[in-house]
Amino acid sequence: QLRYSVPEDREPGFSVGDLAKDLGVELRSLATRNLRLVSEGGQRHFQVDLAAGVLLLDSRLDREALCGQNPTCSLHLQLVMENPLQLHRVEVDVLDVNDNAPQFPKPEVVLEITEVANPGTRLPLEVAEDPDMGSNSISTYELSPSEHFALSVNMRGDGVKMPEIVLEKALDREKVAVHHLTLTALDGGNPVKSGTAKVTIHVLDANDNPPVCDPPISKVHLEENVPVGTLVTKLNVTDLDEGPNGDVEYSFKTSNNAPGKFTKLFSLDPRTGEIRTKAPLDYEESSAYEIAVRARDKGSPAMEGHCHLRVELIDINDNSPEIVLTSLSSPVQEDATPGTVIALIGVKDSDSGDNGQVHLQIAKELPFKLVSSFKEHFSLVTNGPLDREKASGYNITVKAVDSGSPQRATQKTFYLRIADVNDNAPNFSSPFDTAHVQENSLPGTSVFSVSASDPDEGSNAKLSYSILDNGMQDIPVSTYFRIDQDNGTIYTVRALDYEQDKVFQVPVEVKDAGSPALTSTAVVHVFILDENDNAPTIVYPSVPKGSAFHQTIPALAEPGYLVTKIVAVDADSGHNAWLSYQLQETAEALPFQVERRSGEIRVAQALRESEDPYRLVVEVRDNGTPSLSASVVIVISPEENSVQDFAKSLDLPKSSPKDTNLTLYLIISLVSISLV
Repeated sequence: QLRYSVPEDREPGFSVGDLAKDLGVELRSLATRNLRLVSEGGQRHFQVDLAAGVLLLDSRLDREALCGQNPTCSLHLQLVMENPLQLHRVEVDVLDVNDNAPQFPKPEVVLEITEVANPGTRLPLEVAEDPDMGSNSISTYELSPSEHFALSVNMRGDGVKMPEIVLEKALDREKVAVHHLTLTALDGGNPVKSGTAKVTIHVLDANDNPPVCDPPISKVHLEENVPVGTLVTKLNVTDLDEGPNGDVEYSFKTSNNAPGKFTKLFSLDPRTGEIRTKAPLDYEESSAYEIAVRARDKGSPAMEGHCHLRVELIDINDNSPEIVLTSLSSPVQEDATPGTVIALIGVKDSDSGDNGQVHLQIAKELPFKLVSSFKEHFSLVTNGPLDREKASGYNITVKAVDSGSPQRATQKTFYLRIADVNDNAPNFSSPFDTAHVQENSLPGTSVFSVSASDPDEGSNAKLSYSILDNGMQDIPVSTYFRIDQDNGTIYTVRALDYEQDKVFQVPVEVKDAGSPALTSTAVVHVFILDENDNAPTIVYPSVPKGSAFHQTIPALAEPGYLVTKIVAVDADSGHNAWLSYQLQETAEALPFQVERRSGEIRVAQALRESEDPYRLVVEVRDNGTPSLSASVVIVISPEENSVQDFAKSLDLPKSSPKDTNLTLYLIISLVSISLV
């Protein structure tokens, strides 16, 4: 906290204090740290010269206008610097300058005194007013020389000097009916300033006893929240005269210090002298009131006495605390360290004493705490780790409670947003996925869509997908597949061949756009589905295209005789590779039949007695959709003396029961794989 002083009459631009030196901050850092001035009042009186690092006057100060009659006059400022955020309080005392001369409420004062007044009779005078304070205020009074009158100056309870004219020598109206005097008020400034008033004293006959107030100066304590119409006091005034000369009327006596101010708050019964409240009283507006009452009788000439009443108000806790959010750093990074300053909070209460003592508090479950910077100023700092993924922001309610009875409280809620930090890697819904695609699909066919999520936000949650070539396969997988980097859809780059590759492992990487970027990987197993794209191939008999296979059999071959066996293979798998054999229909019935599954051609019935050969067309068809086929032409010639071992002519090894079982096992395995 810095404290400076400045005389009230200095011109704008006057240097009040060296901020850079007093704060211990280098000049060149003032601008980068955004040093700025925050005035606690509504009007701006100062400015900061960042180049010179000094506090300057922005406007001419008038102490009397700023602080009135207060003995001290201070202006409170706040200096805010950033990086790091700091708050400094500056208190500037405005020093009084003797720029006002004393002044009487009226330039002429007319007094009346009876000629029978005894020496020592006092005639109160109007108090001169000087807006200046301290030694510059009124120091003394002087009265022009007089044979009958002298000046007496008394001190009032509040320190105000009250001039009175004292009769020193008996009067004789017949000699001098009017006395003309000059009253001078002098202040204690240098040079001394003064003000004068002409005093005219008329000497009258008759009523020779003035009203007397007992006590002449009194004090009353009153709570500030009393109802309107509450009796403050009843003046005790006596007049020894009788009849009209002893009948007293009361009236307020005002001055130009605050003309009519207390008359708006208090009423005076002119007959009884009762003073009551006629408007609500506020301790925060004024803690005390000085009331001057004139007691005047109805004699001729009338005489008057003066009563002075000081009403001191007792403060009641009738003002709630006020919370001022000076600065708020929102958003705050989720990785902010404990103790990071979030906000600067000021609090004030217009009440006094315990009623003005304020305590701040926030909810205990919040990861923040309040730290007292200095009187009535607090810092809100982090008190634990922040996690935007758990809470993206906090509604922070600050409650201010005073120490009065009963207590009064105020709360203020503000929202603090938590800024995201890239502290979460993308996460696939599954580290392993399975996809199927038909072989021979066109390039660009959609195969599968991978999906990943990232609990971060903004660019930290913007994901891009890519395929990794990690050497798991001989040929880079990117030559077969590509991926849409935005939505994770995997497409084929070229047509796939089941007979060449039956399954692919496609490693996919997802990366966010944070800094530094975080990644995750997943593997998609792409299974190629077989398509019936290969026709059966006849392995035996092997004949050139357009030619026929000639086979001889005995002319007396009986039904069941094995003529030959057709052997075919299919490069496809599953149902697409299941082969069936059949004879193409002809105009005339043939005495042969072909086994549908094995391809064996046997004699079905007795051969005719003819030497003409038989022409058979055997068709081999797979079980795919659509079905593909191949055919072979076999010419069978019966011969009388033909005895031929078919196994030798087929050049195939004779099958054993063990081989037959192996074939059965292979067929069962193929069927099982196809079903899966």
